[in-house]
Amino acid sequence: MSLRLDKAFVLAAGLGTRMKPLTDRLPKPMVALAGRPLLDHVLERIAAAGIGEAVVNVHYLADAIELHLRHRRHPQIVISDERDRLLDTGGGVAKAMPLLGAKPFLIHNSDSVWIEVGASNLRHLAETMDEQRMDALLLLADRATSLGYSGRGDFHLEADGRLRRVAKGEMADLVFAGVSIATARLMRDVPDGPFSLNRVWDRAMAEGRLFGVRLTGTWMHVGDPAALAAAEALIARDAGETTP
Repeated sequence: MSLRLDKAFVLAAGLGTRMKPLTDRLPKPMVALAGRPLLDHVLERIAAAGIGEAVVNVHYLADAIELHLRHRRHPQIVISDERDRLLDTGGGVAKAMPLLGAKPFLIHNSDSVWIEVGASNLRHLAETMDEQRMDALLLLADRATSLGYSGRGDFHLEADGRLRRVAKGEMADLVFAGVSIATARLMRDVPDGPFSLNRVWDRAMAEGRLFGVRLTGTWMHVGDPAALAAAEALIARDAGETTP
């Protein structure tokens, strides 16, 4: 029986430094891709996966994001306000835990987009999640075919689905695609203030409780204006090829 996800946490508080000058007066989640803000792409995919509520954290130009989301109903929006202090990925999740509750929940970067092929990747993630064995389940994209990514990769996927980090000096076939499912157990005993999700992922990995699944389709790392333009072109080409 697959996991039913009721809530998602959307990371939308970052400064968007690499996306300048587009983010000089616009928060990165509001930068348009194919005619819609990046944030809308994410929220529409969350709604399509049957997740009814999204907790969105805000910090940089927070008013613009709140105004944009004011009338959205699918999913329902709850704001986690980080105006006073930017908390990084892990700290942001920790602050939002009272809003997210005790059940497993989705974590989704606001700039994580992909061209989907076949079944929903978010539904597949939920179907794979087993909270008895896993503290977190990460969505992983193929490094070689991802658009806009030029790093060494992030993880090796073992035969049983567990993850192992890329070692210094080596390459990994898979890169974190900015989406995961987390449990309350993952966020236990975390520090106050800013910290990265990598901190709790490393603990889960050491305990054999960090797992991953492969994304089906083409993941786009929309990190700067050049990558944004490349993603625009790829989406336009894909739309042309699929139009009857």
